[in-house]
Amino acid sequence: MTDSHTARDDQGREIIRTTCPRDCYDACGIAVVKASGGRIKVLGDPDHAVSRGALCGKCAIAYNGAYLDPKARLTQPLRRTGPKGSGQYQAVSWESAISEIADRLRGIVAKSGPEAIWHTHYTGTCSAIAGGFPQRFFHRLCASEVDPDSICNAAGHAALGYLIGTGSDGFDPRMAEQADCIMVWGANPSASAPHRHKHWLKETKAKVIVVDPVRHETAAEADLHLQPFPGSDAALAFGLLHVLVKEKLTDDAFIRDHTIGWDEIAGTIAAATPARTAALTGVPEADIIEAARLYGSGPALLWLGQGLQRQPMGGNIFRAIGLLPAATGNFGKPGAGLLFLNGGARRGIDGDYLEAPHLRSNERQVASHMDLVDLLNDRSRAQALVTWNINIAASNPRQADLRAVLQSEDLFHVAIDLFPTDTVDLADIILPAASFLEFDDIVMSYFDLTISAQAKAMEPMGEALPNQEIFRRLAAAMGYDEPELFERDNAILDNLARQLGERDFAALKAAGTKPRWVEPVVQFPDLVFPTPSGRIEIASERAAADGLPRVPHAEVDAHPAAGRLRLLSPASKWLMNSSYHNDPKIAAKLGPEHVVLHPDDAAARGIAGGSQIRVSNATGSITMIADIADTIPRGVALAAKSRWPKLVPGGLTVNALNPGQKADMAESSSVHGVEVEVAPLLF
Repeated sequence: MTDSHTARDDQGREIIRTTCPRDCYDACGIAVVKASGGRIKVLGDPDHAVSRGALCGKCAIAYNGAYLDPKARLTQPLRRTGPKGSGQYQAVSWESAISEIADRLRGIVAKSGPEAIWHTHYTGTCSAIAGGFPQRFFHRLCASEVDPDSICNAAGHAALGYLIGTGSDGFDPRMAEQADCIMVWGANPSASAPHRHKHWLKETKAKVIVVDPVRHETAAEADLHLQPFPGSDAALAFGLLHVLVKEKLTDDAFIRDHTIGWDEIAGTIAAATPARTAALTGVPEADIIEAARLYGSGPALLWLGQGLQRQPMGGNIFRAIGLLPAATGNFGKPGAGLLFLNGGARRGIDGDYLEAPHLRSNERQVASHMDLVDLLNDRSRAQALVTWNINIAASNPRQADLRAVLQSEDLFHVAIDLFPTDTVDLADIILPAASFLEFDDIVMSYFDLTISAQAKAMEPMGEALPNQEIFRRLAAAMGYDEPELFERDNAILDNLARQLGERDFAALKAAGTKPRWVEPVVQFPDLVFPTPSGRIEIASERAAADGLPRVPHAEVDAHPAAGRLRLLSPASKWLMNSSYHNDPKIAAKLGPEHVVLHPDDAAARGIAGGSQIRVSNATGSITMIADIADTIPRGVALAAKSRWPKLVPGGLTVNALNPGQKADMAESSSVHGVEVEVAPLLF
């Protein structure tokens, strides 16, 4: 034993326990094995409750591939020397790069104000310091921010905020032991939470219901799979409520004492008969009735996936589905609850301490990712862009337009990353970031209520630095002197550890991963909700004040226009958002870009499986390989998101088809509402 978080195996190899900080429900425990000669192997920690000795397929490849390959990584600061996109860069010192960035930013502040400097970031790493500390710099700078969640889950958070007061205070997954039913609506754990699929769902005694337009692996293995047409989820929710009311499976006392507005949706529920619901959704009447009975017959957990709210009426869909636990009293007791995400604040993290918004002296300007192209094209609003923890050239809508604006010579662009992504390729200054294996941090699963140490297992590659050190150097170069901007990692980690109930970070590192609370915790145990009324607000005055319906409704999206298909672009099992495509073994697993078509839709268009087809709309056009399968409803096309454009023929991926349309709430993405035409490729 070398210290409390390391050990040696019977071959004398050092083993360091750490945690995966990817944008994933699992937050797996990792064992880094260091052999003689500096060789490293990244494995699953056999003693970790989630990973149980095995990483998911994508992380097992990438962490032992591109992450350890100095030829794949960015290892030194670079300054652009040719036209944007030409790939012409020269290596420079950190001092030179930081000095140039500071000079450019000071010049913009003096001429146009700090609001003309924008930064965009998301979940390239989900660890506390690397994901939160850089905000201190941008608050002090008074820069503007692209709303991170608008690319992903802002509509769901807004909807649950209206209904129960929060989208970040979910059930404790350990409650599965006491649940009779688990309903997974709009999530695909087999791709985006592989250990939940592999262990949590399979080991529960509860009946598992999956609601998803796609018959993915988790859906195929469920006790019951409901397969609604995309955009009809709210109607399905009301159909389930109709059965619950009719069969007296509602908790009328709970509704009376802990909700507001039930009477205002009674008519909608009464009209949502199984027959009408089946006609609107495509789900058979018998399945609607069976699902309602399973959910309403005992304690039940409801897991709302993030993809579910990426629809034109995604916010309303969340409000409607959230009525199910309200109607059945599935809050405040063991085996019951709703989960979208579990945030750090739930565990006691002080976000204001971590991000220091008090350093800001102006009102923060915020824009949606859906508007990023237009924003960056407007020099009166945007003159500089800093991208960190994100690859917007792969993940954002209007992909071709975004690439064009990122090539603008008069937009100063700083990119911070581990790898030369498409976004990095269009930067003026490139700064190499350290990987999670190269610094200490804290990780909190957004599924389990756990806290985990991310322990440094190797030195940063080349001259790479952790995000937080990069922004300390930028703060110094800008001439700032606020102590918050220079607080060291060890002090922050000890402070955060104490907020989480630990003595210090060393104690957490010794434990590796531990539950925030020893015993499973009930969601909203006192049945006081963080809404203005303290109740579940089925009828929301705040929603009405924001120009939204006062209560959820049962409307469905219109089906695609004649000849069009509704395109779903969920996560791939081989990618973590846009991460990992640059790993050769991952690229081989992915193969060429494919789109799945229903057999009837393919036949109507004369498309054969394995053939090249054109997928297009007014926003863009790409070539893909057709797969024919009945795993999706008629009228739907399915193509996984987040490949790197530069790694596919033609340089465009599925986001080239996304016009950036917004959901009904929070200016959030409704990418799963995109419509396309598909046709054989004529040579």
